[in-house]
Amino acid sequence: MEADTTVLVRYFAAAAASAGTEQEEVAADTAMTRSELQQVLTHLHPVAPAGEKTLAQVLPQCSWLVNGVARKDPESPIAPAATVDVLPPFAGG
Repeated sequence: MEADTTVLVRYFAAAAASAGTEQEEVAADTAMTRSELQQVLTHLHPVAPAGEKTLAQVLPQCSWLVNGVARKDPESPIAPAATVDVLPPFAGG
């Protein structure tokens, strides 16, 4: 059985609108930092859907959860097979 070599990225609210999708799998043969993943995501989605900010504009404002644990340090590692939730700030709460 092969090891999982992808990271599942789940986008919420404004991040999903900017990416044009609610989730996607990103190739990850080895661990990468949150900063490296952010660069990959902005390259995958360089243009926002009409009326939305680009993902490059939204991601720096987001909270990142890796396998359910908050990761504030952009140099924190993300292993293959991880699930990453990208959560923009929410109003009203």
